[in-house]
Amino acid sequence: MPFEFEKLSLDGLILIKPKMFIDKRGFFMETFKKSEFSSNGINCDFLQDNHSRSFKNVIRGIHFQKEPKAQSKLVRCVRGEIYDVAVDLRKESKTYLKWYGVKLSDENGFMLFIPKGFGHAFLVLSEEADVVYKCDEEYSPEHDCGIRYDDPSIGIKWGVSDPIVSEKDLKLPFLELK
Repeated sequence: MPFEFEKLSLDGLILIKPKMFIDKRGFFMETFKKSEFSSNGINCDFLQDNHSRSFKNVIRGIHFQKEPKAQSKLVRCVRGEIYDVAVDLRKESKTYLKWYGVKLSDENGFMLFIPKGFGHAFLVLSEEADVVYKCDEEYSPEHDCGIRYDDPSIGIKWGVSDPIVSEKDLKLPFLELK
């Protein structure tokens, strides 16, 4: 089996550890195999791939799309290292507003599967990082949403005191819990 699938504490969130074949030439690994992903509960038809490059201390997110265009994502860092975060935004979930963070890097090859109903964000730990991710729904500007990266009701521990955040992300709302 070229993958190890680890179900995480937030229902539906899965850490995927591909088997890397390393020798003096470099490495080889499979990054997606529909049959194996499906047999481990990931039954997505991915429709769009995205690629971003960011610099040290950049935080992107917390991003998601509303129904009916909600997205599941398969996230991987192909160059550098990031702290990748998923936030459960499913109001009916027993882990609503809980978050999970994990380091993804070109060295460990780990991938994070983030199901519909979760927000996604990451912090760049290396000097530069390239992040690629598959989505099972195409980008829809009308359904594009987000929450402030530093929302106190979520309480993500970013570990950086002066992050670089886009103007768009700084304008995202805080949750207003009642």
